Amino acid sequence: MLVPRIMRNDLWSDWMNDFWGNQNNQKVDVMKTDVKESDKGYSVEIDLPGYKKDDVQATLEDGYLTISASKNSSNEEKDEDGKYIRRERFYGNCSRSFYVGEAVTDADITAKFEDGILNLSIPKKEPEQIDTKSYIQIEG
Repeated sequence: MLVPRIMRNDLWSDWMNDFWGNQNNQKVDVMKTDVKESDKGYSVEIDLPGYKKDDVQATLEDGYLTISASKNSSNEEKDEDGKYIRRERFYGNCSRSFYVGEAVTDADITAKFEDGILNLSIPKKEPEQIDTKSYIQIEG
């Protein structure tokens, strides 16, 4: 019962990219994700090219697994006098959420980041059934 939910920093990004296109008239896809299901659980692969392990964070709250990535980089070139010839900066973040169920705990999930790909293993767990009917002992 793995259900994705896309969260973006920019509410208008899809609409603006569809209408205006980006600089190269190519659609930008962030956090491309592959989900494989087996009898035991789910295997999730998320592409995060250009990110480092320290840039990526995974949290589990109220049954939602959220993967977030943020990047801050700058490229500065100066001439001999220390004046800027070129100065470029990039700040961005992205995140995706998946409903994994409230029975799954953080100890159940394994994660590995290698070569720009985050691999997650999430087990299938049924919620614990709580008996709604209880009996009260009557003495007498």
